[in-house]
Amino acid sequence: MQGQVNERRHDAGRRGLQRLGLAAVDGPSMVPTLRPGDQLVVQYGVEVRPGDVAVLRHPFQQDLLIVKRVVARRDGGWWVLGDNRFVENDSREFGAVPDELVVARALLRLRPPRGLQPSVRSVPAAVSWAASAVRPLAWRFRAR
Repeated sequence: MQGQVNERRHDAGRRGLQRLGLAAVDGPSMVPTLRPGDQLVVQYGVEVRPGDVAVLRHPFQQDLLIVKRVVARRDGGWWVLGDNRFVENDSREFGAVPDELVVARALLRLRPPRGLQPSVRSVPAAVSWAASAVRPLAWRFRAR
């Protein structure tokens, strides 16, 4: 399914710190922001707001986790869209997502190196990858 994620939870520490986890992106619904194979550092137990990238339970298949951009608050929950306008596996298909189906907010994107073999990595290629591999996902919402 488009925008599917696999998650691994990790407690960030003691003394009330929010729980952090990793989610692997699978599917093209968030291209160009996220690509299949990207990892997300996610934070559980926090509220989402418009512009956030969130991990959610699919309203029609709640054992499936999806990743979408939170757009607006609507009757019944959050209106969420994929960044790839050509993939409609989002609120255009299933409507608003209730609060109880919001699992986590994505904080960072970690992009694995593609096409770089450890034995042939050049310094410029490694620097270029490092500069683009880690990106924060906290942007202000841009109207579509």
